[in-house]
Amino acid sequence: QVQLVESGGGLVQPGGSLRLSCAAFGYIYSIDTMDWYRQAPGKQRELVAAITSDGSTDYADSVKGRFAISRDNAKNTVYLQMNSLKPEDTAVYYCHADYIVLLTTTLAPYLDVWGQGTLVTVSS
Repeated sequence: QVQLVESGGGLVQPGGSLRLSCAAFGYIYSIDTMDWYRQAPGKQRELVAAITSDGSTDYADSVKGRFAISRDNAKNTVYLQMNSLKPEDTAVYYCHADYIVLLTTTLAPYLDVWGQGTLVTVSS
């Protein structure tokens, strides 16, 4: 099974910074888009940032200018650098990946997988 393992969450003061990491493990033929989502208590899960295999990025309006998504394809890892953190950024952050696994020469399913989530708390 392909798994995403997240790390880097924790408690940080408003205005502080934090970097989240998410590494994919298992046989993967290729990874397309990797994303970060977040879900605060009582709220819907929302897309925070996304990055394609070629490095094209997209951000939620609420984090533009403060967050930066990047990836290391050799390590199958995506990062989320979070700066100028605000209390409203408090949430469980989930990484997500769209990937292809090559089962046979004619069977290559396009799948997706979610990380377990890591809690980010922004508070004084």
